Amino acid sequence: MLMLRALFALWLAAAPAGAAETIKLGYTRTATDIAIYVAHKRGYLKAEGIELSLINVQSTTAMLVPMASGDMDVMAGSGAAGLFNASARGLDIRLVASKVRTPKGFTSQTLIVRKELFDSGKVKTIADLRGMKVASSSPGSGSIGSLNRILGTGGLKLNDVDQVYLAFPQMLPALKNGAVAAVLPAEPFTMEAVKQGLAVPLMSDDVAYPGHEIASFLFAGRLIREKRDIAYGVLKSLIRGARDHNDALDDKGFLRGPRSDGIIAILNEYTGVKDPEFYRSFALAYCDPDGAIGFDSLREDLALFRELGLIQGDPTVEKLVDESLRQRVIQELGHYVKAR
Repeated sequence: MLMLRALFALWLAAAPAGAAETIKLGYTRTATDIAIYVAHKRGYLKAEGIELSLINVQSTTAMLVPMASGDMDVMAGSGAAGLFNASARGLDIRLVASKVRTPKGFTSQTLIVRKELFDSGKVKTIADLRGMKVASSSPGSGSIGSLNRILGTGGLKLNDVDQVYLAFPQMLPALKNGAVAAVLPAEPFTMEAVKQGLAVPLMSDDVAYPGHEIASFLFAGRLIREKRDIAYGVLKSLIRGARDHNDALDDKGFLRGPRSDGIIAILNEYTGVKDPEFYRSFALAYCDPDGAIGFDSLREDLALFRELGLIQGDPTVEKLVDESLRQRVIQELGHYVKAR
């Protein structure tokens, strides 16, 4: 009898506390997805009872159908026109926190021009791009807001250039074969293009559009309604990941702080860039350690989408945003204070 009790006690100790909840997260595999990578790699999600299934897609628009069908629970994407239209149609997707913004000094996207055009003097300024092929990620993406502002510094409007739409990984080949004059990629594709001698930077978005809400974390409404504690655990983990990243930055925003080696190793693993010095060579975009949302830029982008005839119905930023989970995270963790 004693032996049976002992065996039963051992079985109880070894039994799992409960099956992990699998959350399917869509992302575009850029450097600014660092909060996702860190939360996954360092076990923050697992500590919340969450197993993460990462789904690599090309754009925010490509995530909307799986979010609607239940094949995706969380997405890291921009405040795209399609997202606002989906909200107007009643699709319950909620913008819960910022993923990346562009305060001055923290670039997310840089308009880069083909090096041969720059070296020849054909394109030296933004104004020189008039009538040329310029690529961004998709017609109604958040990057259109950046491109609109960047072109505006040279007295141009969007219709003054020949707009082309390419996924970020397709932009470098397009530069290489001369299919486009300029592209607006995200890191690590920007630095890779410069490093390969394919392109020269013309202007960054933090200069043209400071404070732009480039990308956000968006949750399916059903996840928040039906599994609120799980949704909370996901966001808490992502914010912890963003904070680890910020702890690794030096005073100029470069990954050269005393905690940078671990973050760079994670970026090298998840983005496929294997050079540890690569991510020390530029200031990565600003991943807000409190997840604070750039409301003004969301409103500006929505107004631009309306002007371009891309909006159907009457969506609003207020209908899209749900800050309740983020406020709960900040209440538990407190506002970010950089580790020393």
